[in-house]
Amino acid sequence: MANPIFKTLKSRAHNLKPVVWLGQHGLTEPVLTEIDIALSAHELIKIKIPGDDREARKQIILDIQSKMQTELIQHVGKIATFYRKKNDVPTVKAKKAAPKRNFKKTTPRKSPSSR
Repeated sequence: MANPIFKTLKSRAHNLKPVVWLGQHGLTEPVLTEIDIALSAHELIKIKIPGDDREARKQIILDIQSKMQTELIQHVGKIATFYRKKNDVPTVKAKKAAPKRNFKKTTPRKSPSSR
């Protein structure tokens, strides 16, 4: 069974757009700096990794994980989603179900002409 925190992160990442794109030079120091800044600000980010070589993309993902101490949440095609917990903020918690609301039944209002 999957971890509920993992499911929550995956669902939160669904609507995100990539915040870092790797360019023609690949995983350079400035790109790693941008990834670090984005992870510090957002915890959960998507990165677009170019190229048609699957093995090269997998290696880049492994490099990002090891250098940035991140966790890979999802990898679909050329988009990878990473998570790194902020030190000053509590961890992400699974969402609880919304409380049930009880609505009172009201009687229909009478129109002014029927009064």
